[in-house]
Amino acid sequence: MAGLARLAARLRALDTDGLNPADYAIPADEMATADLAGYVDQIGQSAARALGDLLHGRVASLPGRVDILRDRASLPLEPWLAELAGSADPAAVLDRAALLPPDAAVLKAALAEARARVAAGGWPTVPGGPNDTIEPGSWDSVKIPALRARMAATDPAVRREGANGYDPVLVEAVKRFQASEGLEADGRIGRITLAALNRQPTVQVAQLRAALDMRRAMAAEPAERHIEVNVAHQRLAVIEAGRRVLEMNVIVGKPARPTPMLRVRLTAIQFNPRWGVPLRNMKEDLLPRFRRDARAMMEKGFRVYSVVNGQPVEVDPTTIEWSRVNPERIPYIIRQDAGEANALGRIKFVIPNSDDIFMHDTPERHLFRRPDRAFSSGCIRLEKPMELLDIAVTGMPGFDRQRIDKLLADRVTAGIGVRQVMPVRLHYTTAVVEDGRLMLRPDIYGLDEAYARAMDAPPRVASAGVR
Repeated sequence: MAGLARLAARLRALDTDGLNPADYAIPADEMATADLAGYVDQIGQSAARALGDLLHGRVASLPGRVDILRDRASLPLEPWLAELAGSADPAAVLDRAALLPPDAAVLKAALAEARARVAAGGWPTVPGGPNDTIEPGSWDSVKIPALRARMAATDPAVRREGANGYDPVLVEAVKRFQASEGLEADGRIGRITLAALNRQPTVQVAQLRAALDMRRAMAAEPAERHIEVNVAHQRLAVIEAGRRVLEMNVIVGKPARPTPMLRVRLTAIQFNPRWGVPLRNMKEDLLPRFRRDARAMMEKGFRVYSVVNGQPVEVDPTTIEWSRVNPERIPYIIRQDAGEANALGRIKFVIPNSDDIFMHDTPERHLFRRPDRAFSSGCIRLEKPMELLDIAVTGMPGFDRQRIDKLLADRVTAGIGVRQVMPVRLHYTTAVVEDGRLMLRPDIYGLDEAYARAMDAPPRVASAGVR
């Protein structure tokens, strides 16, 4: 009976694993006295269902989430069920299963902290508008006490009481917080840091639950050299034999135009690409700029074409009354010539897909210094395109840096296929653990929130194999 009691307690603590105990029909303790055989049978079924979710994940798949890869075959359920049924301490079997996913211990500890903060009522918010900045050394009788109270809720080095000045102790606490969020740890509190400070622990609970479940029965990385783009963290890594050979910041799609999750391959490279402007970009981005200054757009290499008898005919954009162009029915084709001002920069990496997403250089280099880099229309802009190019053309005779520099300098649009096609995965993971330290980035597309809802949705989503 002691083993059963421990099992019942462990099942009721499934919330520590990000699961909802109410989903597992855990029998009441009184049933053990009234109907022991029925109790044993029911708690065994509850434990078996919980074990399946702890091993293989509660959510099988979600629309658009091709980045979630599970491999049930590598973690067969039957031996675990047999051990669960024959163990004198079945709760210990669940404990082991719960700690199998990568980083599970760190994520579970963070989840426990977030739940404790929710139970305590969250934390104080710091007032401020989108254009406000709290600078180190500044004084404010409202914002600084609120900031001190907020930091004291999560940082033991900070006391709630203190002066109205943003003093060095408080600055260092904010720097530690910024580092934990993957932000620039400069102590300056602007829009992004303020939003992170005011993000309540209920949001973190959803993110951590999703992070734990997505890691269950996670498929192994490809053995071959491959590219991983974490859209939520806005980072790219080239991984070979488990080692990161290149890392960089990237710019991803803004929330209104999110980067889709993809599993594709890098097949070709284009030098000095031209840009055929998609309709949405014409409507939302370029039309207002043409209305302001059509000549300046010409100087940036943009060409405007009208279609006559099915053929594009170039039109002088300064002769068009752009203020009268209907954004819903733009009668023109817009292209941008190759060059320094081209939105795609000097290099385009082709990853064929139905969403017309690719990776590319950009002339807007300053944006890579920003902690938030969700600015694109969905494509991936690269901080280090030349370094990625060097890796992509490895083993291709004649494509040394000297020839590449000449291709770029000639400003002639040219393309090559790569000899070693590389798998590319665009995935979304807001919780990243490095050297035992958790970094939790904002859920910019709401995908963690959607995942957490799917975990709680009845009926339970059945597990599936490798996808």
